[in-house]
Amino acid sequence: MLPAATDRILALPDDALVLDVGGWAAPFNRADWVIDAMPFPTRGKMGFSYGGDRERFGADTWVVQDICAREPWPFADDQFDLVMCVTTLEDLRDPIWVLQEMSRVAKAGYLEVPSILGELVWRLPGEGPYVGNRHHHWFCRIEGAGPAVDGVADAGDGASITFIHKQHSVHNDRTVRVTPSMARELAVHEYLQGLFWTGDLPASEQLLIGETLHEELRATVAARFPPTAAERGLRRAEGALIGRGERVLTPLRRAVGDHLRQARGGQLPAVPEMLDRHVRSGLGKPRDE
Repeated sequence: MLPAATDRILALPDDALVLDVGGWAAPFNRADWVIDAMPFPTRGKMGFSYGGDRERFGADTWVVQDICAREPWPFADDQFDLVMCVTTLEDLRDPIWVLQEMSRVAKAGYLEVPSILGELVWRLPGEGPYVGNRHHHWFCRIEGAGPAVDGVADAGDGASITFIHKQHSVHNDRTVRVTPSMARELAVHEYLQGLFWTGDLPASEQLLIGETLHEELRATVAARFPPTAAERGLRRAEGALIGRGERVLTPLRRAVGDHLRQARGGQLPAVPEMLDRHVRSGLGKPRDE
């Protein structure tokens, strides 16, 4: 968690009731209750806990439940003074439902998710040749909040969070990457964005129907890392070389693959038939047939 948020939650009165949502991998010790899909004895998968020197929760206040199941959590309305969810919403299949329940069961809340820049870092430590973390489903955009201090903002009126599907195409687009050399310039609070709110926090999904986020992502990276003329030239040259290499290597890879398939007894359909099946799969026959 961002240090500014940790300090603020630890400053709550001792009798304030806190719920940690999805805290299994690294529980927040100040929490009185935890709800997670994983059981209490296996907690701390990341090898640590934080937020105080002792656990206030216990096996009797650890609720095992699929938090995305569209079943109300076993808590009363406004039961908690604060509900928190740290670097978990981007992992979930239904973060909107989770935020609805967080707003229901607590008078106030805190969430923390990766920033757009943080989700575009190429080859994060421990990850492979892609942007961000492999298990993240969403880009997260917080809007309408007050100014962030060390990455943490207050909601105020009109704040909301939007979840946008992290399209697979972003991994192959070199123009949207925050390269490792760029990432070394990012402060911790540029990787993450935190938000405190009171009452309800509106959440929605931005639907991408025949659209991509590439232009917006490209602009986000360029705003933080304005390219010099030399860098722009280098990227154009790199793109041209990669394009030529693909044009040469792709037919070669296909020919080798066809040869190996035939060697093990596989059948090779004619190219038009293959394309026809790929394009029309599940669509039925064209109207003119």
